[in-house]
Amino acid sequence: MEIFKLDGKVALIVGGAHHLGYDIATAFAEAGSDLIITSRSLSSATQSAAALSGAFNVEVLPMELDHRQHDAVANVIDRAKAWKGRIDILVNNAGGGSGKSHAHILKRDPSEVENLIATNLTGVLHCCQAVGRIMCAQRQGKIISIASIAALVGRDRRIYERNGLNGQPIDYAAAKAGVLGMTRDLAAVLSPWGICVNAISPGGFERDDMPRGFVRDYSDRTPLGRMGRDGVDIKGAALFLASSASDYVTGHNLVVDGGFSLWR
Repeated sequence: MEIFKLDGKVALIVGGAHHLGYDIATAFAEAGSDLIITSRSLSSATQSAAALSGAFNVEVLPMELDHRQHDAVANVIDRAKAWKGRIDILVNNAGGGSGKSHAHILKRDPSEVENLIATNLTGVLHCCQAVGRIMCAQRQGKIISIASIAALVGRDRRIYERNGLNGQPIDYAAAKAGVLGMTRDLAAVLSPWGICVNAISPGGFERDDMPRGFVRDYSDRTPLGRMGRDGVDIKGAALFLASSASDYVTGHNLVVDGGFSLWR
């Protein structure tokens, strides 16, 4: 199992305080990596960092970051690199959907579109640029960006509507498709420096605040018959792409959706 160990590595997880980001941080900490986790809320990052450090006996640096802001990204990543002198792994996890705003394209406020694309795509590019410079100097590194099956398939909005949910806006799919295009081309650009660039496209993950009807409808459309599980289903995929187990894998999109994108 040596190829899955991350002893001596330093991983930066942008948006690592909650949900999938925290699960990825947990997997890396279990494998021996020291961590830098960011959140827009320093208190959230600090709380999660303390939990990870206490559970896995690794060093964890919490930092506040709004990755939509280029100057903020540059500042935080400079400080992150100074902490241990290197960054071996970058996970671009920070993102989000429409929140409580109108999701339908015909009702969407242009400012909401611009904010969502900045959160899910432009901010990812900022992080890749800043960390990419560090990794090129190191001549090694792993970049993992969290995309979505929204980039791969059109969605049946009826299961959202009948369960009282907004659904996903078109600009979310556009941004995540941009992440996949970026992943492929960035892999080509950075490969001469020994850097692997890959993406993970999760399907829907079950959360406590979801209407039970939506969970049933979504699960019924999934070959494995369920939604993703927090604390379980993202961890192996992320560890594979972060570790030497994937040293001959670059430009790849690993779909983690229980087969949802297979069925029509």
